[in-house]
Amino acid sequence: MPLADHLRELRRRFLLAALGIVIGAVAGWFLYPWFFAAINAPMEAIADRGQGAAINFGTVGGAFDMRIRLSLFIGLFVSSPWWVWQLFAFVSPGLTRKERRSTVGFGAAGAVLFIAGGALGWLVLPNAVTVLTAFTPDDAVNLIDARTYLSFFTRVMLVFGVAFLVPVVMVALNSAGVVTGRSLLKGWRWLVLCAFLFAAVANPLPDAWSMIAMALPICALFFGAIGIAMWNDRRRARRRPS
Repeated sequence: MPLADHLRELRRRFLLAALGIVIGAVAGWFLYPWFFAAINAPMEAIADRGQGAAINFGTVGGAFDMRIRLSLFIGLFVSSPWWVWQLFAFVSPGLTRKERRSTVGFGAAGAVLFIAGGALGWLVLPNAVTVLTAFTPDDAVNLIDARTYLSFFTRVMLVFGVAFLVPVVMVALNSAGVVTGRSLLKGWRWLVLCAFLFAAVANPLPDAWSMIAMALPICALFFGAIGIAMWNDRRRARRRPS
């Protein structure tokens, strides 16, 4: 295919991906009341324990800005399988049949793990807000800026989603022959250390138990990736002529 055709195909895939995000954002606009109620639930829990807490819209257009931002985030999140598929559809003509199957498998696994990581972050955040605001003095009030609060939620969800993608990268590197499963197994101590360091940095709660609860699923994914890599190595060894 000539370069101009490649550029036209890239533009077409980009427009289709952008259209999917826009459609997801429109759906996010209508789902906004439910998502905002879930985000605001920790504020209500703080108020129930006798402390003042509220999401503060500091400008006239603050509420509208938050709705736009949250709708776009929802659209980007829910449409991720669609725009990932557009990326695959652009590069797939240059791949062999085996490479296409591998790419589809890695893409599907990555999408599932990314959503699972984001869901874990979503479950952790309300408790994190409740615990962190418990340090507020009795004569003070929590007036949290809406934009800062939304950025806190989305950032933690994205960080957890990306963390859950690391095992997919490990298996992909093994499938490409860059690293062996035995090499990954030898470095299991470093992997566990990295998982706990990541949990310590990303964990918004001050206690060690929540850090451990967050690090254990990541460690389980790491060891699962090592098991798949070692099984893949044995399969390649059996196919190799003696």
